Amino acid sequence: MRGTALLGGVTVLALAWAGPIPALLGPSFSGGMVRHMALVALAAPLLAIGLTGTRFDPTRRWPRLLGPIAASLVEFLFVWSWHMPGPHEAASENLGFRALEQASFLLAGLLLWLSSIGPGAQGAGGILALLLTSMHMTLLGALLTLAPRPLYHHEACLGLTVLEDQSLGGVIMLLVGGLAYMAGGLFLAARLLREDARKPA
Repeated sequence: MRGTALLGGVTVLALAWAGPIPALLGPSFSGGMVRHMALVALAAPLLAIGLTGTRFDPTRRWPRLLGPIAASLVEFLFVWSWHMPGPHEAASENLGFRALEQASFLLAGLLLWLSSIGPGAQGAGGILALLLTSMHMTLLGALLTLAPRPLYHHEACLGLTVLEDQSLGGVIMLLVGGLAYMAGGLFLAARLLREDARKPA
């Protein structure tokens, strides 16, 4: 199970950074959003499943410092900061900033999933962290989708206008990001209820 999850996570990273989707969508805003969601909503949970509880799991060494609520706050700060117009355009124009952006998305997502699903995680904390992340991803996605004007200077893709491309990116974040973290929170809630049901009265 661990090996399969790790392989799946690495495969998603390879496809996000060098696969046919980046080639098709190019430097568009929606293309960047596909990469972002691939990192935090697909690759990060798969890698977390493969790494949780092992010596490569930092939340195992520092459980109090890297708890789920703290990791959720770090995720929030990284995601919203990199989607401000200045930092976002710096990442789109400079390879070094882009690498820093992508690394911070992956690191924040990985820490959040590890702290939420790991063996030392408190069920309620992990559930709350994932649901809070789902809420702020949904909010940012809605803001990007409904913005009346382009917030960034980007090339559009697939024959869309710049504003339509931005709206498509917002929809991708709203659906993929919001649903992935909500699904994770609901899965943890169901697991917690099953564990409580097994306890003797």
